[in-house]
Amino acid sequence: MDPSHLYIDQRLVGMCVHCGAEPTTRDHIPSKVLLDEPYPPDLPVLNSCADCNVGCSLDEQYLSCFIECVISGTAIPANLRRTKVQRVLTEQTKLQSRIASSMRIGLDGAPLWEPESQRVRNVILKLARGHAAYELYPKFEEPDHIGILPLPTLGVRARQAFEGGDSSIFEPWPEIGSRAFMRASGGKPDPFPQIGDWIIVQPGRYRYAVKETGGVSVRIALSEYLACEVSWK
Repeated sequence: MDPSHLYIDQRLVGMCVHCGAEPTTRDHIPSKVLLDEPYPPDLPVLNSCADCNVGCSLDEQYLSCFIECVISGTAIPANLRRTKVQRVLTEQTKLQSRIASSMRIGLDGAPLWEPESQRVRNVILKLARGHAAYELYPKFEEPDHIGILPLPTLGVRARQAFEGGDSSIFEPWPEIGSRAFMRASGGKPDPFPQIGDWIIVQPGRYRYAVKETGGVSVRIALSEYLACEVSWK
């Protein structure tokens, strides 16, 4: 089977994979702002409308910078590890001040960060819709569940469930012709390595997993810090 001629892709022609509107642009999933240079080759590019693509770009930038500040324990650009985030926060002083103001010191002296929850949700839902469309088929309706938590806060069982999914659920093979079907049958529709369910877009920076178990479930790990799960029944 030729990955460049998956019939599943033909159903995406003429529609934004996020909302179903007429596409006017194309969108990288995941967005490059969430990755480091040099970028992985052959990043998925999907049809999108301008509202869904450009409309979420500032939220994606915010989330990328916020996660790096939380991991580093500071919003001072010079003390951050990711060069891209250093550059963004040095140039965009309002964003830097906004993120810095979301941090307070806890009773134990450790920094506590308060994210802008709606902006985080916007990004994760957009990413999940993109991965669902790329691997299986578009999901335009509102999801039944969105879970977003720092990986270090997950207990043992929760971490095992996130990393491996729920092994008690029967998993039928995905739709024939989809990338998820190719992966399940031992094929390789793109250059990204796969470990278990997880597609490794950039080690240490971004991985995702998509399952079809009577519905669609998308799990995403950002910077090995933020655990995200979006599911449709």
